[in-house]
Amino acid sequence: MNTSSTLVIQTAFLGDVVLTTPLLSVLAERYGPVDVVTTPAAAPLLESHPAVAEVVRYDKRGADAGLGGLWRLGLLLRQRRYRRAFLPHRSLRTAVLALLAGATERTGFADAAGAVTYTNRIPRPRGGQESDRLLALADVSSVHPERPRLSLTTADRAAAAEWLRERGIAPGFVAMAPGSIWGTKRWPYYPELAAVLGAPIVVVGGRDDVALGTAVTAAAEGRSWNAAGELGLRASAALLERASVLVTNDSAPLHFATAVGTPVVAIFGPTVPELGFGPRGPRDAVVQQSGLACRPCSSHGPRVCPLGHHRCMLELSVERVAAAVCGISGGEARRAIRTGD
Repeated sequence: MNTSSTLVIQTAFLGDVVLTTPLLSVLAERYGPVDVVTTPAAAPLLESHPAVAEVVRYDKRGADAGLGGLWRLGLLLRQRRYRRAFLPHRSLRTAVLALLAGATERTGFADAAGAVTYTNRIPRPRGGQESDRLLALADVSSVHPERPRLSLTTADRAAAAEWLRERGIAPGFVAMAPGSIWGTKRWPYYPELAAVLGAPIVVVGGRDDVALGTAVTAAAEGRSWNAAGELGLRASAALLERASVLVTNDSAPLHFATAVGTPVVAIFGPTVPELGFGPRGPRDAVVQQSGLACRPCSSHGPRVCPLGHHRCMLELSVERVAAAVCGISGGEARRAIRTGD
């Protein structure tokens, strides 16, 4: 028997799900733990979160694709008799699902595709971090908002510790996340960066990032390891928790690191931090190519450069990124910058 009166529907990308966690915490304090509809890929990120009563998987591009899957899930949710639904994801599919679920109150942003179906339409804040903007759905505005958080279990941390122990890697390594599902967001010089840093390096990512990780480790043999595809999402976050710094593109690992308190060097190309998805920690750094009139070229970053030159990434030097890494991690990385290589 379902005991939650509150439903949150968030079926966007992994990073978006992490950025929703402050909203989940606020709603749980107000109404009790909430149920969350999310993708099977993102579900592990929320299953251990204290604000979440139950995670409902919606495989919108697989087993639940199409109108049939939407209808079936809507009927399942309707049986649970939710009093209210909050819709941080602004898609039309989300609006239809909330309608099918029969929640009496449906709160979402006024600029969403299905806003006409909402009972409460909230103006979407223009500036600030995305996690702070989402709090507007709960009528919260704070000078010091809570950062996104992942609730890692003892087993998550043990899995990360064992992976590192088996390879003789001590805490304080430099983590790198060279992947992104958007091709133009990938900075191409991670292997070159690994070659000039002398600190131990661990590459993180999913199965699709194995080849990128292999290229990085090949450039720094004997002091780099590829964890891409080898650990689950929460264990990967637990691994990042032990890093001195994460070097990443504008992608999900950036938000994982933020959620576990690890400093970030974030490399931005086709997108810009002002869109609301940049790092927010006091020691974080952003490396980007200023002065390009074509930036940002889209909210996500296209798969290929619309102008064909990709200057926003190709002109970002290894030296600039290495300096940002050393500014945060210092010690081994700072000492080991190599000249003439």
